[in-house]
Amino acid sequence: MVGQFLRRHGGRIVTYIGFLIFAFIMLFPFYFIVVSSFTPRYEIFQTPPRYFPQNLTLENYPNMIATIPFWQYYANSLIFAIGSSLLSTVVSAMAGYGLARLKFPGSNLVFLGLVLSIALPQVALLVPIREMYNVLGLNNTHLGLIILMSSLVTPFTVWIMVSFVNQIPVEIEEAALIDGATLWQTIIRIVLPTMRPALATMLIINFINAWNELLYPMIFATRNDTKTLSVGLISLGREAIGTSRPWDRMSAMSVLMIIPVVILIIFGQRAIVSGLTRGAVK
Repeated sequence: MVGQFLRRHGGRIVTYIGFLIFAFIMLFPFYFIVVSSFTPRYEIFQTPPRYFPQNLTLENYPNMIATIPFWQYYANSLIFAIGSSLLSTVVSAMAGYGLARLKFPGSNLVFLGLVLSIALPQVALLVPIREMYNVLGLNNTHLGLIILMSSLVTPFTVWIMVSFVNQIPVEIEEAALIDGATLWQTIIRIVLPTMRPALATMLIINFINAWNELLYPMIFATRNDTKTLSVGLISLGREAIGTSRPWDRMSAMSVLMIIPVVILIIFGQRAIVSGLTRGAVK
């Protein structure tokens, strides 16, 4: 009886156990961060460790906000993430349509160059970009950070957009042109509404990438009026208390950093799955 049950359902049981192990490995760090944000500092790393603390507190949050200009960093991160995600998505949509529809000499080389640029290491470009930004006066400015982050995510976004535009039947656009519509009217009224899943997907993904970006803000935003939350977390970690770092305040800050991303994923997961699958399957 047991053997028959295992033969019929053994594969499914193994799959469920694998999912449970994977979920535990992925979610336990989040659980530990959340619990640590409500745990008094002296209890976080006590021996033996307690994963279900007995004394919960909210003091870590006001203590963290009193230590650094948290709300300034939060506003900077929102400006940085929203600006770069909007700019990169708009530019990529136009570039994707141009590369997919408007064939011109060297268009394949341009597309290949964009795709290959994804492999360029960020670190190798820091020195020339720093020199260029010194000349242009873009260091420690929101505009400079937005342009940098947009240039980082645009090649991948163009790649997705080209795949998506290629799935739109060109006959629809030709029919609109025959009916008297101009090219811009065709793009705005037909192409862009059809591309809505891809636009929403890349907007969300680029926002998350910018929100979590550390390298560029750490190099090009050294003042408090341009620092982002990721750089603020590093600054907070340097505020050593005795011989240890303030893990209680860092955990509280991490939780507040995660909230916008979690909200975006909850409300945008359907758009993400739809956009990526349509762009991947032709």
